[in-house]
Amino acid sequence: MKFIDETTVYVKAGDGGNGIVAFRREKYRPMGGPCGGNGGRGGSVILKTDRNLATLLDLHYRNHYKAPRGEHGRGSDQHGKGGEDMIIRIPPGTLVYDKETGALLADLVDNNEEFIVAEGGRGGLGNMHFVTSTRQAPDFALPGDPGEERTLRLELKLLADVGVLGFPNVGKSTLISKLSRARPKIADYPFTTLTPNLGVVAPTDRNSFVMADVPGLIPDAHKGVGLGIRFLRHVERTRVFLHMLELAEDSSRDPIQDFELITKELRLYDEENDSDLAQRPVVVALNKVEDPELNEICVEEYKPWFDKKGIPFFVISAVSGEGLESMLHAVADMLDQVKKEEFEPKKEKAAWSPLG
Repeated sequence: MKFIDETTVYVKAGDGGNGIVAFRREKYRPMGGPCGGNGGRGGSVILKTDRNLATLLDLHYRNHYKAPRGEHGRGSDQHGKGGEDMIIRIPPGTLVYDKETGALLADLVDNNEEFIVAEGGRGGLGNMHFVTSTRQAPDFALPGDPGEERTLRLELKLLADVGVLGFPNVGKSTLISKLSRARPKIADYPFTTLTPNLGVVAPTDRNSFVMADVPGLIPDAHKGVGLGIRFLRHVERTRVFLHMLELAEDSSRDPIQDFELITKELRLYDEENDSDLAQRPVVVALNKVEDPELNEICVEEYKPWFDKKGIPFFVISAVSGEGLESMLHAVADMLDQVKKEEFEPKKEKAAWSPLG
């Protein structure tokens, strides 16, 4: 399935039905008596979240939505039927913007959450509504109001507890497939992952959590280089980062340098988007270390650098599963702490940065 995380749609609520002028033929009533009913209200356009959706794909290909109008009033005091509301289903985590003004209209996070983006027009009043003691036979009625219409820009930000960061091809997708039932496409070349992958992870005797990988972070990603900020925004809702580094025989990159480069991208993204990605708690995993002796060497060489910054550091192999359990428990501990702090009264504290 193609992943679409941003699209534009036009919505038009239904117009209200017109009120009508009508008269009955009854004895002792001037002109038979007014009996024109009111028009029905037009249908509204409503966005509703559905957790079974993970992309804005449907709205990308069908981007015009118009709710039915209300029925016109009828004679014999009959009001017109209201138009049915139009429900547009979207994935949780969707932000709704007015395309013309740029204003944020709604941030829909919870399942089955609804938001009216276009109100249906009110029905017009029929002539029966205007009868008074001095006006026994009104010969006029009001038309229905037009329904609201607007162009929306929808932007999806994935909902995940843990965001997996790292350069292309460091093993993020392999890790997701190893820890969950997610089955992303995996190959041995840069930018393997062109869409974010979500997976539910359940460490032993711990609460499960949702993990998402962020494709293709490289230097200058905050400027749109590579896959750019298109996917950086998908980690804005995550509570904890799992930063994956690579140690492979055919790689000339230095893990610590990679960590600093990606952290710099997060900080630059924060400056341009008023976010706090660089301040999120982080766990670091050095991947692709299958040799036990090399494992010990990596611990001795790299762990002191991260310990000095107070960052949990693990040497793992996403392929063999070595070191994954202890790493997951560290992530779960950090996630529990963050959730606990969210429910406690907020206190001012010094900002933490991976760069010190």
